[in-house]
Amino acid sequence: MEFQRDKSFLSGRFKSMGFALKGAFKLATTEHSVMVQSSIAVLMVIAGFYFEISREEWMFQTLAIGLVLSVEGLNTAVEKVADFIHPEFHKKIGFIKDIAAGAVFFAAMTAIVIGCLIYIPKF
Repeated sequence: MEFQRDKSFLSGRFKSMGFALKGAFKLATTEHSVMVQSSIAVLMVIAGFYFEISREEWMFQTLAIGLVLSVEGLNTAVEKVADFIHPEFHKKIGFIKDIAAGAVFFAAMTAIVIGCLIYIPKF
């Protein structure tokens, strides 16, 4: 299959958005970690409405949710590529996958700190 460049700026953007939405849907419906994190995100949004958090708090909470889901998506992509390249266990592939998982850990810890800073004073 040969690559054909889309010469129209607008239709190219719509195609790109379609691919992105398709990828987000696949990520949200096939990856259990993303399902769990999405569920937590929904609970945090509900908590935001319940506690009537400020505009700034909404911005930080939204950024934290987006950060975790984005990094998890990149982690999933790294894992899928690594498994495709070397399906059997390999020490170096395991190292790469551990690093990607570590990035998710940092994002999740950042989101937890942001959540604590927003919600602990509300109790």
